[in-house]
Amino acid sequence: MVLKKIISKTGKISSWFSLALVLLISIDVLLRYVFNFSTAALYEMEWHLFAIIFLLASPYTLQKNKHVRVDVFYNNFSKRKKNIVDLIGNIIFLIPFSFIIFYTSLPFVEDSFSILESSPDPGGLPYRFIIKSIIPIAFFLLMIQGILNAIKNYNNIKIKK
Repeated sequence: MVLKKIISKTGKISSWFSLALVLLISIDVLLRYVFNFSTAALYEMEWHLFAIIFLLASPYTLQKNKHVRVDVFYNNFSKRKKNIVDLIGNIIFLIPFSFIIFYTSLPFVEDSFSILESSPDPGGLPYRFIIKSIIPIAFFLLMIQGILNAIKNYNNIKIKK
């Protein structure tokens, strides 16, 4: 499926941003403590990269079933019960939450694009609207992955009857 491949690709690409973030932080630390130099742009780029990693890796992490979950009881459940819990969680929590964030972030991003928003800090990064546009993209992909997982859970429940 095309959407599954897109989610996988964005997750793998976002993992490379982790390397970029480590290098950027290393450069920032070197400049700050060795040369007593720092800029708002470096600091902002760090949190922009972190946001990209967090947002775009979330659907991929869900796809690979590597997300954090509280398994007080879940680990002891049968595969069928796990599928039921996951199906309910996807339908009641993940998909609606992702849709709400996706939908409500669109005007936020549109406003940012319309004014060509940039950093309010002196020496900060221009084009803040680019990082803000990652929000609806990520939550759309998360919603799609939630739907794909719900379908998979439903099929697993149906097959095991």
